[in-house]
Amino acid sequence: MNTTISQQLFIRAQQHIPGGVNSPVRAFKSVGGTPLFFSHAKGAYLFDTDGNKYIDYINSWGPMIMGHAFEPVTKAIQEYAERSTSFGAPTELEIKMAELIKSMVPNVDLIRMVNSGTEACMSAIRVARGYTGKNKIIKFEGCYHGHADSFLVKAGSGVATFDIQNVPGVTTGVATDTLTAPYNNLTTVEKLVEENKNEIAAIIIEPVAGNMGCIIPQHGFLEGLRKLCDEHKIVFIFDEVMTGFRLATGGAQQLLNINADLVTYGKVIGAGMPVGAFGGKKEIMECVAPVGKVYQAGTLSGNPLAMIAGFTLLTHLKNNTSIYDKLNAKGKLLKEELAKIFDQKNIPVCINQLGSMISVHFTGKAVNNFDDAMNCDNALFNKFFITCLPKEFTCHPQLLKVGF
Repeated sequence: MNTTISQQLFIRAQQHIPGGVNSPVRAFKSVGGTPLFFSHAKGAYLFDTDGNKYIDYINSWGPMIMGHAFEPVTKAIQEYAERSTSFGAPTELEIKMAELIKSMVPNVDLIRMVNSGTEACMSAIRVARGYTGKNKIIKFEGCYHGHADSFLVKAGSGVATFDIQNVPGVTTGVATDTLTAPYNNLTTVEKLVEENKNEIAAIIIEPVAGNMGCIIPQHGFLEGLRKLCDEHKIVFIFDEVMTGFRLATGGAQQLLNINADLVTYGKVIGAGMPVGAFGGKKEIMECVAPVGKVYQAGTLSGNPLAMIAGFTLLTHLKNNTSIYDKLNAKGKLLKEELAKIFDQKNIPVCINQLGSMISVHFTGKAVNNFDDAMNCDNALFNKFFITCLPKEFTCHPQLLKVGF
């Protein structure tokens, strides 16, 4: 496969952009080789600058549920762009978007639009602290909630790729206020809460982890966290940047039948445009300015192009719920066929899959948390990744995971 132009572009990019990329995981550090530079995409296919064609199992990390360049979305963006790309002022479209999300998601009374998943999670933590008057949070090893300081303490596979779990620039105070526990380990969380009585403002979690590979919550784990939060007046936050509107119309809350106090969203609510949101219970969200004293602001919050793109996509998903049955069927089929191939080659694998989320871990053991994922045969995954590329198949450039 010829990737000459991609190689040349990467050399050029490194002269002007740190590491030649605008997000570290794009650098192919964990798997070797040169990043691919893409020129366009349509439906299930990506095309790089050298003209190579790939089946896309990433879908821009989730939001391209209907495929790339979905015509209703692209047309809506084009029409709204003629009005303006930004007002920095309220529009009716923001209200319609909030109403639509509330109609789809259980347990969301009020919602605030922001500009990214990172901003949504950062804001949700601030609101939880303002609401409870407490400072500490609990997060889970391997879960990634964006690059805000608190979230880089034992974060997901993007940070692990670069071996920077102790991240320069994150103060000791921030690290002290961020407590971590293994995913799927309720006992450790109970111990942390007991050791830090009346100090925990929030527990934040990916309800189905996606940044250390797909890690599925074990029976009773999320239920136990919900109970713990109720007993100790802790705000329970679901980071649904990956799972929202992807596992079901109402996201992981609906699929797993667990209500969070606050929920965060990312690019999926903008059909891939830069956008995010956080929302939840009225009494908590009313802490946000201008109603309350917890400050959050953004000139581009509720940007009209992001709003119309997201409104168009989410309306389509709400009116065509059979899409989720098709996604689930494809996820199961992919898992079954991959398992057959590896079994024929006598290669031990653990394939975790829920709906359209799936990951291949090269190990003969179950993978239930970050340590399990890190102890897989990652060198074999790198070989798998590089082998897939010439066969018109693109998978996740980070460790441990095939995206879908």
